[in-house]
Order: sequence, then structure tokens, then C-alpha cells
Amino acid sequence: MKKFTVAILVNNQFGVLNRVTSMFRRRAFNITSLTVSETESEEFSRITVQSEGDEIKKEQLINQLYKLPDIVSVAELSNEETVNRELLLIKIRNCSETREDVRSASDAYEGKVVDYTKDSIMIQMIGDSRKIDNFVHLMKEFGILEICRTGIVSLQRGATTIRRVTNL
Repeated sequence: MKKFTVAILVNNQFGVLNRVTSMFRRRAFNITSLTVSETESEEFSRITVQSEGDEIKKEQLINQLYKLPDIVSVAELSNEETVNRELLLIKIRNCSETREDVRSASDAYEGKVVDYTKDSIMIQMIGDSRKIDNFVHLMKEFGILEICRTGIVSLQRGATTIRRVTNL
């Protein structure tokens, strides 16, 4: 199945997130990434969802989202037309045999050591999902203790915005 990302501009109201994620559940889509945040206006929130599914079901899902109350706009975000980022915090076992390799890999991936103890090294990394996935895969041999990732955040390039009033 193909991954896709959808940005949803919603009225900033209680229960909207539940209604949106329930729509994904009813359509049998697994959400692989979910980010919710305020926007430039307190009136709206932005929900960015990454999921997997075939083209026909995805189009049905988007059409159903427009029918929900409090949905202002929905935009499918393609990788070619957007800037995508994630944040990773990863805690690696700190041992003298692998310490320099971990730090070298972190530097190569533009990571930043944000915590260092005798038992662990915590690295912060910002990048697209592929970069984050590759770094996590590389760190597996060094003993990952814990991982925390944000969901994807994504904005369309240029002057295009999600703020198209279509469901008011």
C-alpha cells in the first residue's frame, strides 16, 4: 500500500480530533503519524495525518472528511510539493567500545547530543521520515534504549496554503 499525508484544517473545538481519527478507523486506515497543533489563528487547528491505503479508499476518506462538522479544508500533501520534518529523540547505550561510532554517526546525520550520562547518550535529530528511519536502523547495533518520535509536520511550498474555506 502507498503512504499518503493529509493536512486537515479544523475549527479549534472540543472533540474534533476524535471525529477525524474515527473517520480513519471506520475506513480501516492505520494512522502511522499524527500531529495536531494550533495555527497562526486561535480559531483553527491543523491535523497532519500520515497513513497507508489504496487510491480509491483514500479519495473516499478525503470526501468523507469534508462531510464532518468543523472541517475547514483538507489537502493531500505530496513529497514533491511540501517540506516535511520529524523530530527524533533516541537514547543509546553508552559504552566505551561504541561511543565514538555513535557520536560519528550522529554527526554524519546532523544529530545533536542533548543528554550524556555514564549509561546513555541521548541524540536529537530533525529531518524527513526517511532520514530518521535510516538513523534508527543504524543505531540498532549500538543498543537503543528508548525512542520517541513526533509525527510528521508538513507545509506546502510556495504561496499555497491550506486555508481554503470549503466547508463553512
